[in-house]
Parts: sequence; C-alpha cells; structure tokens
Amino acid sequence: MYKKKILFIGGSLNQTTMMHAISKHLPDYDNYFTPHYADGILNWAAKKGWLDFTVLGGRHKYLSNTFLEENNCKIDYRGTEFYYDLVITGSDLIIQNNIKNKKILLVQEGMTDPENLMYHLVKKLKLPRFLASTSTTGLSNAYNLFCVASEGYKDLFIRKGVNAAKIRVTGIPNFDNVKQHLNNNFPYKNYALVATSDSRETLKYENRKQFIDSAISLADGKRLIFKLHPNENFERAIREINKYAPGSLVYIDKSINELIANCDILITKYSSVVYVGMALGKIVHSDFNMDFLRALTPIQNDGTSARAIASHAESLLYKRIENFENLNEGFRIKRRYETQLSN
Repeated sequence: MYKKKILFIGGSLNQTTMMHAISKHLPDYDNYFTPHYADGILNWAAKKGWLDFTVLGGRHKYLSNTFLEENNCKIDYRGTEFYYDLVITGSDLIIQNNIKNKKILLVQEGMTDPENLMYHLVKKLKLPRFLASTSTTGLSNAYNLFCVASEGYKDLFIRKGVNAAKIRVTGIPNFDNVKQHLNNNFPYKNYALVATSDSRETLKYENRKQFIDSAISLADGKRLIFKLHPNENFERAIREINKYAPGSLVYIDKSINELIANCDILITKYSSVVYVGMALGKIVHSDFNMDFLRALTPIQNDGTSARAIASHAESLLYKRIENFENLNEGFRIKRRYETQLSN
C-alpha cells in the first residue's frame, strides 16, 4: 500500500529538531529530511562555501546533518528522490523550486528580526526575502498553513500582511515546555547569563566590547557566564571575553536552556532564548521592548505543539485538491499522484 511521503526541510539545529519532533507524531507516513537548500546563484554560492554563515552551509549544516544521522532519519538531500505529498519547513525566506505548488506547512522557527530599513526595502521593492532575514517570515504566501508560537505572533504576522486564514496558533516545539529545563545537573546557580549572537558572522554590525561592558553592568555584581552562539567565531569571541570580562565562564556546546534555567539574569540582544527566560520568570535584558516580547512569548502547553502541528499536517494531506490556489497545477500534481499509485 502506498504511504504518503512528507519532506521535512531543516536549517539551523533549532529548525531541524523542530522538524524531527513533528515527524514523531506522523508515524504512518514515509518521512524524509533534508538540510536547508537553495537554487540558482544561491546554491552555487553555497557550494563555494561563501554562505557558510547561513543555514545553507557551515556549522548550521554540520550540526543539522549530525543530528539527522544520530537519530537515524531518512535523508533525501534537496528532496529530489521522491514525489512528496506534503512539505513541512521552518522557513519561507526561500521557497525552493521543487516545492513550489506543493502542499506546504510552514512552522515559525522562533523570534523574528526587527523591522529595520532592509525589511521595508524588501517589501516595497519586492526584493528577495532573505535579504531582510527572519523579519520577512511568512510573507511568501507560498504555503497552505502557517503554525505560529502565540496569539501575539499571529497579530504581528497579520499586521505584516500574512493571510490570517492561513495562520494556526499551535505553539512551537523547543519553546512550549520550558519548565522541563529546571531539572538539570548544571553546577552553577544565581549568575548572570550572557547569550551572544552571530550578528557579525551574518554581516550585521555589533560592537562586542560595548555589549560585554553593558553585560557587566547589568549583572550587578553576579558571576558572568557566556554562552556563545553556535554560528559564532569562537576563537574571536573567547578572546574578547577574556579581554573585557576576565574570569567569566564561557560555554560553547552546553544546552542554553539549562543555563537559562539556573540563572537569575539573562542578557542578550535579538535571540529567541529571551522567551525561555521570560517563561521561567527570569530578569531579562534584550534590545527588544519587554512589553512587546511578553505579548509574543510562545504559549506553554507542556510540549504538545509538535502534536498540534502534526494534526494540521494530516489535515493538509487529505484536503481536497481543489483547495490549491492554482487549480491547473493542482490537477497536474493529482495526475502524478495517481500515476504513482498505479505503479
């Protein structure tokens, strides 16, 4: 009997683990995974290693591939081996050519970047969405459903122009059960945790000395512990911390959720980890307005977001083909599906 196939497109380790969590609630389907990928000039640049600072290569791709292999996931790199009945992805900044006009379920990855000048230029001039990073999440309108973290985010995406009828508030894996991290073996407590960013690696400006000086002030005399972003230049970051905040502890691979669970103060710039701190009642310092963040904080549903997203995935799998916006393309896909059934 033919089993419907689902392609899960990862990216960062956060996106990939989300995809894996959703797949575990879809055991009756033939699930395949791929790291994030692109077409055309972006694919060419990624192969050259020029985009290793993005999810198209470098450490992001390495961590995702390692996770998929360790969890015995079936991998179909770039989704070229099979016809897929559904695609579930953690980003629509790029809609790959081979998933266009397929059924797509988009899952919010985490915090979205602020709406800066580039965001407005991309919207006004219809430039490629990836130029404005995650601030343009949801704006492709190429998906059938968009699962988001909270009612606050639903309102935010609608304000940006996302079709409200496509949004489902499900919560998102990795951010929907933060209390579980309180039970951990990390030996330190009552410190100030500094979560750094990969701003410089992604070609954004950051004055790291100023950030560290600010963290020292905000720590109010508490021990400083730094958790480096996985995409960061570790040698440079450690050198700067040793220079400007000597004696601080620095972690690279340790789970940041456990570090947040044991801290008193969380200091960061633009990072989804603020939601973990806020949900756990920590003192949080971020470049975002705190009232704004409270409204956006992902719903806490004891870790059931993946199951909720999976239920919406199943609804898409069995939705009548006429629900495609492009009916001619829908009928073409239907014929391909029937051909597979007969073989």
